[in-house]
Amino acid sequence: MAAAATALVVGAPAVVATAGPDTGKRPGAPVWAGSWAAAVTRGNTVGLTNTGLNNQSIRMIVHTTVGGPRLRVRLSNLYGEQAVKVGRATIARPDASTPTDLSDVAAPTVKELTFNGSASVTMNKGGELLSDPVDLPVGDQEDLVVTLYFPELTGPVTFHGQSRQTTFIGATDLTGAAGGTGFTIRPDCCWMFLSGVDVQRKLSPGSVVVLGDSIADGNGSTVNTNRRWPDLLADRLIDARPEVRTPGVLNLSLAGNRLNHEGTEPGAGGFPGYYELGPNALARLNEDVFPQTGVRTVVTHLGINDIWMSDDSAEKIIASLRQVNQQVKARGLTSLVATLTPYEGHGNPGVWTPEKEATRQAVNAYLRGSHEFDGVLDFDKVLRDPAQPSRLLPAYDSGDHIHPNDLGNQAMADAVPLRLLGL
Repeated sequence: MAAAATALVVGAPAVVATAGPDTGKRPGAPVWAGSWAAAVTRGNTVGLTNTGLNNQSIRMIVHTTVGGPRLRVRLSNLYGEQAVKVGRATIARPDASTPTDLSDVAAPTVKELTFNGSASVTMNKGGELLSDPVDLPVGDQEDLVVTLYFPELTGPVTFHGQSRQTTFIGATDLTGAAGGTGFTIRPDCCWMFLSGVDVQRKLSPGSVVVLGDSIADGNGSTVNTNRRWPDLLADRLIDARPEVRTPGVLNLSLAGNRLNHEGTEPGAGGFPGYYELGPNALARLNEDVFPQTGVRTVVTHLGINDIWMSDDSAEKIIASLRQVNQQVKARGLTSLVATLTPYEGHGNPGVWTPEKEATRQAVNAYLRGSHEFDGVLDFDKVLRDPAQPSRLLPAYDSGDHIHPNDLGNQAMADAVPLRLLGL
């Protein structure tokens, strides 16, 4: 296996912003820190995400980045078409004695989630909810299991479509069930109505938000192993500074997302487009990026889908990346950007062409020479095959010639200079 390349760094070292949602509190008071998050979209036009859940429970597994003695959970009905009633909600740890059955939870750890003291709550159409704090100590890089019961038909769900994690759905209220036998539907796809987990800490330097597409969303990585490169970056941060000053890593990527196009727009090679690919990236900033708990740094890795799906020009892609950068920095946040990675050999004829490759190279040349961003992560250099720079290195190729495998994701995480993240 070839050694991972070091990412090219352009621009001044990142400066961690000092402002944040917890300023103004008495010195030494605990603060809330983002530990896990997911970008959400509207349910698709067909299937379960369109019809919704009805007298059903859904059990979902999330993987924290940083820990603390208390937590709170965020639910979202942002893209719903009606108010949605949550009959009951719980959070627990997995049952370590049955590691092969991910739907089992450790019964003594099951904690009821309440909202303003109530176990049952209604999410308004387009609304979000934050649970009351729960006394459940959370470790760094720990799995948590959230179970939600919906007693009435929800209609189209608000969801994240590519979780790379098995989800469990069953009839009636299973929120308190330790065993998972009642969960008869087990897709490897999605988190529904669940958008974030915060932890309370003594001190927090904030969070790193990754705004990306399927490469950061983990397509090509092994399901149920948390081998997306943002997960592996969180591992590095914990190893480098295993204490309360470690930033959380929040992966707000959406498979198929584009800078300049809506998810429902079709693409090259017969790609039909779906709601789950999300709105254009600039439309996502105020929903997916800026509201995150304690966000301090934003890593933008977008543009390859604008090339292969939509044949956008380098100028159009660069203009949108510059606009994302300006808006991020206007908020006092550190702005990092990543070069676009190779994809020759992916998809049907017309998906990759020499002309589209020239566009990719032009975007990357601009990013490498730019001093607008606080730093540039050269993921192209990390993943490309030196013998054929328009292709992924075979050792890092998941097989579809665009998405890195577990080794490729590790190489990307290893190439991020930690000093750009304040370490």
